[in-house]
Amino acid sequence: AGMDGRSYVSIDYGTHNPCSMGLWCVQAGRAVRIRESYYDGRKNQHPRTDEEHYAALEQLTHGYYIQQIIVDPSAASFIETIRRHGRYLVVQAENDVVNGIRTTAALLQAGRVLLHESCTDSLREFGAYCWDEKSRQDKVVKENDHAMDDIRYFCATVLAREYRWADWRR
Repeated sequence: AGMDGRSYVSIDYGTHNPCSMGLWCVQAGRAVRIRESYYDGRKNQHPRTDEEHYAALEQLTHGYYIQQIIVDPSAASFIETIRRHGRYLVVQAENDVVNGIRTTAALLQAGRVLLHESCTDSLREFGAYCWDEKSRQDKVVKENDHAMDDIRYFCATVLAREYRWADWRR
């Protein structure tokens, strides 16, 4: 995935919880997560400031023209930090969990969303991600799901608008 196609970043923000950022390249009806940045403030015993998270974002996107940064809507302070720097267009993520998971699952099954093997944190989370067996409604066990959340934000906010369902099934 070179410079052709359009690039996006999706972010699940965390200070004590992990902050997960994914760089996506979208072309020819597929989205590839080509790199990611994953920082666990608790594990590193150093919660990052918003400016430190922003520096990590600049590092992640180095060499790419980014169409939009999709951020978890609850991350108001970080959204403000990104806007203040004036370099990226920030969009609040669509955050309906169950619909977002359905959309993401459909795109994955259709081979429309791919993860590069260097994205070890999201690949690790994929292995651990599971539905809550104890719950009567569709509910996800909310742990080890920070990269999963950022992937869901990307799928529900960017891809769901790009492709109509009919097109995904081809």
